[in-house]
Amino acid sequence: MRVGYSHRGSGINPVEIAVRLPKEALVPAERLLSTPIAAPGEAADSGANVEIGDVVRLRRERGSYPLYRRDGRFADYVTAELAGRFEAPIYGMLAIGDRLAGTEWAGAGRKGDISLHGQPVDESKVTLLWDGEWEITYVTFRDMGLAFAFALFGIYVLVVAQFGSFVLPLVILTPVPLTLIGIVFGHWVFSAPFTATSMIGFIALAGIIVRNSILLVDFIRQRQGKGAALRDVLLEAGAIRIKPIVLTAAAAMTGAAFILLDPIFQGLAISLVFGLASSTALTMLTIPALYVWLRDDGRPMSGAR
Repeated sequence: MRVGYSHRGSGINPVEIAVRLPKEALVPAERLLSTPIAAPGEAADSGANVEIGDVVRLRRERGSYPLYRRDGRFADYVTAELAGRFEAPIYGMLAIGDRLAGTEWAGAGRKGDISLHGQPVDESKVTLLWDGEWEITYVTFRDMGLAFAFALFGIYVLVVAQFGSFVLPLVILTPVPLTLIGIVFGHWVFSAPFTATSMIGFIALAGIIVRNSILLVDFIRQRQGKGAALRDVLLEAGAIRIKPIVLTAAAAMTGAAFILLDPIFQGLAISLVFGLASSTALTMLTIPALYVWLRDDGRPMSGAR
């Protein structure tokens, strides 16, 4: 019932004052049906009241389905919340995809298409478009992946300027993808989903791992300049440089270990701890092996027959 208006400010846009039930009470239940209203006719003049349930009759009828549109095209929305082992949307999407693979969910014995991004353009068939939290995840990983590519390119340019070679920077950057071995293993050990923070940890590892590679390569180049055999140089580089490399990795791993159980930054900690562990160990093997493969001088080691 409208009882008046509130003329706030200059009164250009008055606010209606109405007496009404709260929205949670606007259902055909006992509270609504017992609401008193003024009696019609002559009884209203005497101030008599009746309850809504006394003057109305309830009848259920099938209503029309709501029609939704997305970007001007007809769409139906199915929503759900993710939790537990399906914390990251990609895991829930894969599980639903497996269920849909064995069913004919598009009607008339057909299977529809599944789209991960963008508006479906073919309206002649049913298309499942993943959206919501997945759209945020998709954009986040896309932008971070692009930033990671620019970071690698920047590192490549710096190393080319330092060593004057276009091939040597590729050797130095080789241990970067090796961090994925430890990252995947760490997430498997903790049964943790690969989230945006995990991706941030992977990107952050690039600088640390490249530093370890540069320590080895710089020592190898210095020793080779003095005429030593390549295989002797590689063994000496591993023996001398392993201490600063391990100490650098251990310091970063120790700092990250304190957030391994954090519910938000666990992915970041797993990537740093396990990625550093695997890449540090493999760097000591990969760099010498690539050097022998690409720049072997054919000279035997000292003392070899």
